Amino acid sequence: MGGFSNTRAWVFDLDNTLYPASCDLFAQIDDRMTGYIARLLAVDRDEARRLQKEHYRLHGTTLNGLMKLHGVEPEDYLAYVHDIDLSTVQPDPTLAEALARLPGRRFVFTNGCRHHAERVLARLELSHLFDEIWDIRTIEYRPKPDAHAYRTALARSGVPAAQGAMFDDIARNLVEAHALGWTTVWLRNGSDWSRQGPSHPIAEPHHIHYETEDLAQFLHAIRL
Repeated sequence: MGGFSNTRAWVFDLDNTLYPASCDLFAQIDDRMTGYIARLLAVDRDEARRLQKEHYRLHGTTLNGLMKLHGVEPEDYLAYVHDIDLSTVQPDPTLAEALARLPGRRFVFTNGCRHHAERVLARLELSHLFDEIWDIRTIEYRPKPDAHAYRTALARSGVPAAQGAMFDDIARNLVEAHALGWTTVWLRNGSDWSRQGPSHPIAEPHHIHYETEDLAQFLHAIRL
């Protein structure tokens, strides 16, 4: 794996990428999103869940749909849905060692909120290894896979596109990263969440340069 010798911007998704999908944090977030919609729209949980998935599929995130269609205040929503128990997330010294050896700058690029990302990184004991967190506010509430999100991320990285690499567990989120010129790595974790969401863009084999089921092992194997 010698395709990273020029990489100086290392861009990582957060959820189900920097921690294993088996931690199942999204089950908690998913449940709280349903509860938020049920309360907001005064509908039962079955209808709330249907709307939640519809918004996610059509608008990239549930929040994006709620903002567009119902004028939801994002800060209230983000605080509510990310108020979850992180006890299943444990420090990963092997991943920390692998990240520390990467030359250049390291970023978290998430459709979630900064506070959630900071809490997760603290649990993983990885906070000191990242230069910046790009959250849904950073990308002006235009979530991955919206092309605007990637252009914003590229500008903030301060690194030419040819020197960037992006890691994500959702294959379609790598299509625009590939279009920018970033090296792309797909974390195959088999989670149901990674198969939901927008039907486009469609990730084809040429959009994905590398695949792995173990991020730490992959990073250790890279020739720098």
